[in-house]
Amino acid sequence: MADEYQWGTGRRKEAVARVRIRPGTGVIDVNGREMEEYFPRDDHRIAVRQPLRVTHNQGRFDVFVAVHGGGITGQAEAVRLGLARALVGGDESLRDDLREHGLLTVDSRKVERKKYGKRGARRSPQFSKR
Repeated sequence: MADEYQWGTGRRKEAVARVRIRPGTGVIDVNGREMEEYFPRDDHRIAVRQPLRVTHNQGRFDVFVAVHGGGITGQAEAVRLGLARALVGGDESLRDDLREHGLLTVDSRKVERKKYGKRGARRSPQFSKR
């Protein structure tokens, strides 16, 4: 029974998404809620659906996502990477299309750490002449 699912893990900044897919009717469930409810912005929904659209699999898989950490944009992009990886796990022939659109490439940018003597990572304290 557990073999009917394909799994994929996506990470972006501090967000981590565990994505399960199975053949179905196109339901996308994020943390037990509808995707439209969890991601209210259109650009986030488009990002989540992009791997399905690129591989012409819209409406052919049910997608179940557990995502935590980070902000809403990081979560949406983590879901996109996890979904792309799950699709490749189910059908290796989709790898070239997903790679061509940059959907299997991990965005390695992270927040730079704060340094001592600075207000942030690079910003210096305000200078006062007098």
